[in-house]
Parts: sequence; C-alpha cells; structure tokens
Amino acid sequence: MKKYKKAVIFAAVFLFILNGCQDSNHNLNEEQVVKEAMNPSVYIDPSIDLSSEQMTSIIIEFKTKPAKIAVLEAEAKGIPLSLEEAEKEVEESHEAFQKELQLLLADNQIPYKVRNTYKTALNGVSMELPANEIKRLAESSSVIAKINPNRKIHLDPPISPRTPH
Repeated sequence: MKKYKKAVIFAAVFLFILNGCQDSNHNLNEEQVVKEAMNPSVYIDPSIDLSSEQMTSIIIEFKTKPAKIAVLEAEAKGIPLSLEEAEKEVEESHEAFQKELQLLLADNQIPYKVRNTYKTALNGVSMELPANEIKRLAESSSVIAKINPNRKIHLDPPISPRTPH
C-alpha cells in the first residue's frame, strides 16, 4: 500500500511539474508553436548549412504527390480521384508556391532563382537561394514537404561476374 501511495504522489508531482513547464514554454514560444502547428512536417536535409549566406542549390518536394501517383494512392485507399483532378492539384501546388516565393523572398528582396519545375517523378522545384533563408521558406510554406541539397549522385556500375577462360 505504501508503494502505491508513493507511486501516486510521484506521478502527481511529475504531472504538476510537466504541466508547469508546458505553460511557461507556451507563453515564451507562442509564435513558434503556431508556426509548428501550421507546418510541422517539412524535412530539411541536415547536410545543408542553414547559417551560410551563400547561394545554395536545393530541390524542394511538395506535399502534393505527382498526379499519377496521387491517383494510384487514392485508388489503393478506395478514394475516387480522376487524373484531371490530380493534375489540377499539382498545378495549384505550383501556383501556391509561386505566391509564397513572392511574399517571402521577392517582397523582402531576397535573391532566388527557380531552375526547374517537376511534376512527373516528383512534384516540386529545383532552385537557388541563400542557405540562411531556407528555414524561413520551410517554416512559412504550406506546400513544402522536403528540402534536399541539389547534388549530383554517381552510381558505380554493376560488377559483372567473371567468366571462366
């Protein structure tokens, strides 16, 4: 019985302390909490130096899947989605991103350049901007899912088995 009382007291104290910490963090970081609630799922590759002012080439993948993939995923879940509807969603994601670029970067005179747009294998863009502005873009965007460095990847050719002579 004593162990039970100690466990209940410990749990109550722990919850009291935890609740107090949450309240103080809520007041201090209200803006951060709102931003995280708006966009909690943007992945930024940790190899990107977000403190650098150098122009950095990145690939941004949008949350909206490419049209054909979206249709297949919807079909697997039993949700009706036509290819035309999915293509419209892809176009809308690109339009929304362009508006965000204008608001977040162009209006603040931050240099950037969209190099390519992608809509088939992935839905997104490749672009260049100062690395220290990537976080601003990720935190404020409603369409971005992932940000990765744009780098060349070299694959080693397959090793062919030796043939006996």
